[in-house]
Amino acid sequence: MTEADATEEMIRALDPRGLMREAYAIEGIVGPQCRSIYLDWALGLSATQDATKATAALLAHYGPAWPDHPMTAVLREGVETVARRRPSRRRRQG
Repeated sequence: MTEADATEEMIRALDPRGLMREAYAIEGIVGPQCRSIYLDWALGLSATQDATKATAALLAHYGPAWPDHPMTAVLREGVETVARRRPSRRRRQG
């Protein structure tokens, strides 16, 4: 299996319904539509999947090819928001 095949397989595992792929293919899609699609995708994750890691992987896959796409902004926002909300180790230890 090539690296490209492995990457595509990983993306299919993260997005089995193809919501992200379709969002990037929709011409004229806007931010609110992307947020709705992202929420639908996130709600479809299994309890064992880490949403932050999955979002980061999707951003790494789609972001470089579509840096100005509204879904890229939504994915970036998802990763950054979780990173800001996650308490630091120092705060958790009190």
